[in-house]
Amino acid sequence: MQTLFSLIDAVQDFLWTYIVIAMLIGCAVVFTVRTGFVQFRMLGEMFRIIASGGDRNRHEGKKHISSFQAFVVALASRIGTGNLAGVATAISVGGPGAVFWMWVMALFGSATAFVESTLAQLYKRRGKDSFFGGPAYYMKYGLGKEWMGIVFSVLMIVTFGLANNAMQGNAISAAWQKAFGIDTFYMGAALMVLTLFVIFGGIHRIARVSSAVVPVMAVAYMAIALCVVAWNIRVLPDVLALIVKNAFGMEQMAGGGLGAIVMQGVKRGLFSNEAGEGSAPNAAATATISHPVKQGLVQALGVFCDTLVVCSCTAFIILCSGVDIHANDGINLTQEALSSVVGSSFGNPFIAVAIWLFAFSSIIANYYYGETNLVFFTKNRLALFIYRLLSAGFVLLGSLMTLTAAWSMIDLCMAFITVCNLIAVSLLFRQIRVLVKDYTTQRKAGKSPEFHRSTMPDIADRLDAWE
Repeated sequence: MQTLFSLIDAVQDFLWTYIVIAMLIGCAVVFTVRTGFVQFRMLGEMFRIIASGGDRNRHEGKKHISSFQAFVVALASRIGTGNLAGVATAISVGGPGAVFWMWVMALFGSATAFVESTLAQLYKRRGKDSFFGGPAYYMKYGLGKEWMGIVFSVLMIVTFGLANNAMQGNAISAAWQKAFGIDTFYMGAALMVLTLFVIFGGIHRIARVSSAVVPVMAVAYMAIALCVVAWNIRVLPDVLALIVKNAFGMEQMAGGGLGAIVMQGVKRGLFSNEAGEGSAPNAAATATISHPVKQGLVQALGVFCDTLVVCSCTAFIILCSGVDIHANDGINLTQEALSSVVGSSFGNPFIAVAIWLFAFSSIIANYYYGETNLVFFTKNRLALFIYRLLSAGFVLLGSLMTLTAAWSMIDLCMAFITVCNLIAVSLLFRQIRVLVKDYTTQRKAGKSPEFHRSTMPDIADRLDAWE
């Protein structure tokens, strides 16, 4: 088993070093420039759409997923282990400078999130109770490459329904063992049962749970982080200077460590905000909305919320605390940091509860991503039943794995799925420019933008969900 994980680690390291990082950064920069810096230029529009509830009255009386519910399902997957354990691992392995590169990837990667989620809305399909879609669907209907959609679907099922859920289970179990002494097996088993209860309720139950849990947990965690920063306000300028200095430090360059800093920042940034990975588009496609660009903007805002807000909270807790960043790793480092400021009697239990809420919401959202891609190539009810059992089972399996093994497995899966998705969105980017132009033209005319198939006559026959 050790030999297998060593091989996995070597393969994922090669892919990230020579392929994935170059594609992530390249696409993020190109999409940012060619959309006219949409993530900054239309920031106010993002908040306006969220505040207005999207198109909540568009299908009044019908069962549907609102723009906000689709947003929080995606945010539920984003805000999870990556925000508490992932940031801690990035700092422990890459140093404080890794946080800077997480910020950079969020600022530019939000353009990638905008592009992939807008495409998912454009090519979404009609279901019985709600819409569904994602990268597999824009690969099939947008590119005309069903085989590519099948490959992506398999990768999505393995990455999110299995590997990612194992990572979430690992973080929850480790935190609760440290805080309350609960054996990792028993916590994993309890999580498995609760996961089965929620996911057998379908997307509507998942959306309701996410809508209730995500806002509460995010606000509570940010409130604690702000208290920690306020308590250590005198050292905050030094912490910010340390992050920037470490990100570009000559010492790191001379020692060959700059690559590790950038690598950890980009890796953990992707695991946290998922921009370019092809996961959030699966949630984005479910929304009932009048124009694809609306949901693209909403999902771009999710990247900002995830990395610039929640991940920064974790980074400040760790770096303001003054704890040895190399003494612990993962969620235990975050627990040690908070405990050193507020005391272990509050710090350890609070982080344990927070990671439970963060990671469990990710588990159920991850499952839905996998389900959406499973039905892409089979609607067999037995296959769906088996997949649900496997997805919950991997939560238990992850609770019994080592942290290093869990990270190696998820890093390999993320590498493959990201490459596949970025190739597709790059080939379809021309359609994004048409959609953005249509949206901005209607907004300038004082209208609430609506999309019609006639706007894009060359692909109208492939757009199932639009009048």
